Amino acid sequence: MAREILPVADQKQVRAYARRLTLKYPRQLALALTLHGLAAVSGLVVPWQLGALVEDVQYGRQVNVAVVAAAIGAFLLLQGALMRYAVLASARLGERVLAELREEFVARVLGLPLSTVERAGSGDLITRTSRDVDSLSRTVRLAVPETLIALVTFVITLGALLLVSPSLMLPMLIAVPVIYISTRWYLKRARDGYLRENAAYADMTEGLAETVEGARAVEALGLQARRRTRTDDDIRRSYSAERYTLGLRTLWFPAVELGYVIPVVATLLVGGLFYTNGWVQLSQVATGLLYAQQLIDPLDRFLMWIDELQVGGAAMARLLGVANVPDDRTTSSAAQPSGEALEASDVRYAYREGRDVLHGVSLTVQPGERLAMVGPSGAGKSTLGRLLAGIHGPRTGHVSVGGVPLVELPLDDLRGHVALVTQEHHVFKGTVRDNLLIARPDADDPAVLKALEAVDALDWVQGLPSGLDTEVGSGGLAVSPAQAQQLALARLVLADPHTLVLDEATSLIDPRAARHLERSLAAVLDGRTVIAIAHRLYTAHDADRVAVVEDGRISELGSHEELVAEGGSYAALWASWHGTPTSTHS
Repeated sequence: MAREILPVADQKQVRAYARRLTLKYPRQLALALTLHGLAAVSGLVVPWQLGALVEDVQYGRQVNVAVVAAAIGAFLLLQGALMRYAVLASARLGERVLAELREEFVARVLGLPLSTVERAGSGDLITRTSRDVDSLSRTVRLAVPETLIALVTFVITLGALLLVSPSLMLPMLIAVPVIYISTRWYLKRARDGYLRENAAYADMTEGLAETVEGARAVEALGLQARRRTRTDDDIRRSYSAERYTLGLRTLWFPAVELGYVIPVVATLLVGGLFYTNGWVQLSQVATGLLYAQQLIDPLDRFLMWIDELQVGGAAMARLLGVANVPDDRTTSSAAQPSGEALEASDVRYAYREGRDVLHGVSLTVQPGERLAMVGPSGAGKSTLGRLLAGIHGPRTGHVSVGGVPLVELPLDDLRGHVALVTQEHHVFKGTVRDNLLIARPDADDPAVLKALEAVDALDWVQGLPSGLDTEVGSGGLAVSPAQAQQLALARLVLADPHTLVLDEATSLIDPRAARHLERSLAAVLDGRTVIAIAHRLYTAHDADRVAVVEDGRISELGSHEELVAEGGSYAALWASWHGTPTSTHS
């Protein structure tokens, strides 16, 4: 079973949502149902005419075959025209419903707590936004209209058969137990089977994405065999899950196929028996047999698309499940910080229950102060930085700005106070200008160019084929990791928050260029609070204070000069780094 970080909606929630979304457009739904009904009625005329023709021939009545053929052709054309517009109306309704569902899903995904996104990883989210959305698209575009057509046609045809001869309805009942029992057996197992299938596919996607993204590390560390084993295991689980649902279908399909044949054969046998006993007329038997034959198509269509509805239902459950993610903060619009002082008080945090990575950290950062955090890898620097930026809420203790806990600030307000920039940056598909205006949509070109100049990116941006209008990102001009980092920093300059948490934000830039960049940023961000998680100690040298983080605690805190004079961990680190300029120990 796949690791489920993001929840899955239950059947009750899925049904309620589907009902609400469908009934939201009553006029469009009524139009589609009416057109399908008229098309079904037009299709019933042909068997009735053929039954009447049989009766006329039986009693030797004169029949104008050309008139009968013309009438049959006219009703068939009418049925085709009505069906065309009925399908078109259903498709329009389906596209509208699908568009709204997609918009709601995107809004839910964008509203997910960042802490949840980080824990969930990429596999589950990628699968939900790609495979599950595609499955639901097929269901809404095809399965729902086809099922609607089948239901309307089946009910109207069954009603026509009842009008022709109620006694000929009896053979139809023979198939009910076969179809009902087999379909109930299938539906009882299908939803869970498709959920397991999608979850296994999510695991496989995540494993492949990790292998591709970390291809260089895999090759350098000789992890090829281990990654192949992981991929083989994921494929094996996905194969097993898909084989299970395939097994359900291979048992269910033959059972319902048998249910199609039984009514036609039974109607012919029972109709012949009734006719020989004088209980029905030959025309009724002929018409009833044709109606029984006509029932096969909507029934077959309905049962065939039930399988697709199960796939779509499982996909919708996973998409709606995103809304069930609990919020990681309780915001209060009444909470107004009385200043910009950032304070962490007795903070503890754990990624796994019972395993704290921060142990009672307390820290106060005054407005306008430049604080550097240094320490060995895995000491908790980045975790503390995320808590100070409000990405995570502490397990115990609190992190506040101006006396208000960060987890009580609405996200828009929070980002006006504190912003985090890491060494992981994404270049969105679009122009350079689009990538920067994400931070401040109302910024004009002079402000954008000033932000680029502040991060030493103006020269290379102006050297692009179309300058700010150059397309970058997927399918556009490729930018280097260092350039992507500069674009992220330019966004930060445009956003202009009061407090910045920089988690090795210049690590991908050449050391000399990074040194110049940090000095340029310092000038632009003068008066702002800056918390820099650094692996290059000149950042610590330039800071007002340095916090040394070791084993989830702040072991030393003071200015560069004070800590060097104390002769502790920072002094040893500085001596090692300063004595070997090419080293980048942190």
